[in-house]
Amino acid sequence: MAVDPITVEIIRCALKATANEMSTVLKKTAYNMMIYEVQDYCVAVLDDEGRTMSQNEGALPIFLADLGVAVQDGIEVYGKENIHPGDVFLVNHPEICGQHLNNMAVYTPFFWAGKLLCFLAVRAHWIDVGGASTGFGSSQTRDVYEEGIQIRSVKIYSQGKPNHEVLRLIEDNIRFPESSLGDLRAQIACCRTGEERLEQICRKYGGARFQAAVQVIWDQTDKLVRESVRAIPDGVYEASSFLDNDGRDFSKTVPIKVKIEVHGDELTIDYSEVSDQVPGFINCGASGGMAAARVAFKALTSPQREVNEGSFCALKVILPPGKLLSARRPAPIGGWSLSLPTVLDTILRALAPALPDRVPAAHKGDMGGYAMFGTHPRTGVRYVCQNIMGGGWGGRPFEDGAAASVSMCQGDVKNTPIELQELYYPLLFDCHQFRADSGGAGKFRGGSGLEVKVKPLHDVLVSRNTDRIQCPPWGLMGGKEGLTNQTLIERKGKQETLPGKFSHLLVKPGETVIFLTAGGGGWGDPSQRDQSALKSDVALGYVSAKAARDTYSCRAQRS
Repeated sequence: MAVDPITVEIIRCALKATANEMSTVLKKTAYNMMIYEVQDYCVAVLDDEGRTMSQNEGALPIFLADLGVAVQDGIEVYGKENIHPGDVFLVNHPEICGQHLNNMAVYTPFFWAGKLLCFLAVRAHWIDVGGASTGFGSSQTRDVYEEGIQIRSVKIYSQGKPNHEVLRLIEDNIRFPESSLGDLRAQIACCRTGEERLEQICRKYGGARFQAAVQVIWDQTDKLVRESVRAIPDGVYEASSFLDNDGRDFSKTVPIKVKIEVHGDELTIDYSEVSDQVPGFINCGASGGMAAARVAFKALTSPQREVNEGSFCALKVILPPGKLLSARRPAPIGGWSLSLPTVLDTILRALAPALPDRVPAAHKGDMGGYAMFGTHPRTGVRYVCQNIMGGGWGGRPFEDGAAASVSMCQGDVKNTPIELQELYYPLLFDCHQFRADSGGAGKFRGGSGLEVKVKPLHDVLVSRNTDRIQCPPWGLMGGKEGLTNQTLIERKGKQETLPGKFSHLLVKPGETVIFLTAGGGGWGDPSQRDQSALKSDVALGYVSAKAARDTYSCRAQRS
């Protein structure tokens, strides 16, 4: 069916508005801060084959166009003939989603004129799914069975009727059912909102015209993306880096090597030489490796355009099974996302010679979260406080890197304000400030990391998982590397450095945990930095006067 251009644009905007309204409903009805404050979720409208029609603005980049695998699994498990209006599916299975089990996906079908037309889907971070998953994945797990409850496309509602047995099973196997089941209801409300909006679209244009317009949108996006790929010089590009360790064996690094081939209007990312899956918890399923490839690809080809199936037709990914980025069960995956910022940095590093005016230096290179949990001394109720901390992005060929920003894999994710954390939890924050001298020196300086000091008001357990301590955020074109992540604890007047990955560390009142996040690498020769910019850096405390003299070979003074 031919569709006129105006109708195509109206449907394009309606789909974007649908996903964004679904996102708003989720934020306004969710129970835990990781959703309504941090925004650790994504929302999508998918066709009846699980292909992405639209995705909400501000969704996590590592969730780019990856909700389709959940829908496709439900179709395989049940068959389309057994999917009905009012059904609600829940899935977090590692072999399907490839992510830590806290990321629960909910999806519902949409029917028009008796025909299955679309799915509405949302993935959101639950604070607990049983096992050792409190807040985030534990570095102590030995296999995925220790990490929580696994669910493969189970109908929790069938034709509008709740499956109380399954819901009770979930409730009895998680620590915070009031929070997680509240988030589940918020996800269902999110999907129901999408169904209402699709009904309005189809009532106006009909199902056939709606589907035809979507195909046009996909084709248009694919054409624009391929034009961007053709602007990259043909060739084979390679780069290597590594992760500090797998969280269990601290004596071995984990190699990351990528090969990228650009040929005409297609780009291929080859992960064949990435490390095999490891005993520790930093593995992820194949969707994780695909996610890092998609983030890099979209950043280079269509950073400002909406996400749909056409966004990635020109991208090919070679990812053999059994790799760090395509681990097989029962490999632990609680730290599934830890490797992805480094993988993304390495992909960009490989393409730096081909795109010297576009590729930045390396950024902080980790996901930057912590979890603190215990029993509230005043109420006697268990709690978990978790948050995301920003760091520095790499200097760019034309400007300084962003400061105190989450990783490129996290996009528009936000941190929870410390005022809210102090309000809800028995914690006292001494500071949340820029970390001086953390950004790598360069003509364009790397962004600054953070310094966060927190004191518990009672016994509390603390977990933090970081990386890139041995492989600092590198500079480009003569720029210097940024400072790395670090965690310290002050006890009895002494300061101790903690490992990069640790779980369930007991911290007592009177002790202080210090979280330091990495700065970005610098871009270009530091001696070429504009002197007025350097003086401003010193005045604002981003760079100390000593570092300005020693690193930049000048005498910029604090005003």
